[in-house]
Amino acid sequence: MTRLRLFVALDLPAPAVEALVRFRDAAADPEVWRPLAAGTFHVTLAFLGHRPEEDVEAVRAVLAAVPAPEPPSLALGDAMLLPPRRARVLTVAVVDGSGALGTLQAKVAEGLAAAGVFEPEARPFRPHVTVARLRPGGGRAPRGIDVAPEAVAFTGGPVVLYRSHVRRGGAMYEPLVTRTL
Repeated sequence: MTRLRLFVALDLPAPAVEALVRFRDAAADPEVWRPLAAGTFHVTLAFLGHRPEEDVEAVRAVLAAVPAPEPPSLALGDAMLLPPRRARVLTVAVVDGSGALGTLQAKVAEGLAAAGVFEPEARPFRPHVTVARLRPGGGRAPRGIDVAPEAVAFTGGPVVLYRSHVRRGGAMYEPLVTRTL
């Protein structure tokens, strides 16, 4: 049985990606951080992990059944080091002023859980975009980030089911199902 590493994410438009690249390049010291490729930037809505290939059809059905929301109006927020106690990733918060992204994430998570392909996390949804990962042997992450991301406003979407191919030098994401908002 083939198992695929899957996640559902909100894609980002070019202006947000470009601002994230500028932030990553200014904030991620390459001696400490492994910068991620711009093509990998997204907001994870649900990480499914390793799932049987047949689950792709279940996810397709869930995404098709989620009521079509308006594309969420979002903005790039503050830089964050996650997890807070022993940071391993450099991220940028996504500001969801209207709560539309949180509502979309909850509906997607509920549908996936009902389909038996996802177990929701206990911690609350914290929308963010990862731009760099701590290098193995790179030491500890700095306590703070002295560069701020641009507060670029954007409309998010579409929602995509991705297959993650983990490779040396970073993951490659293959879109399997796309749901336009």
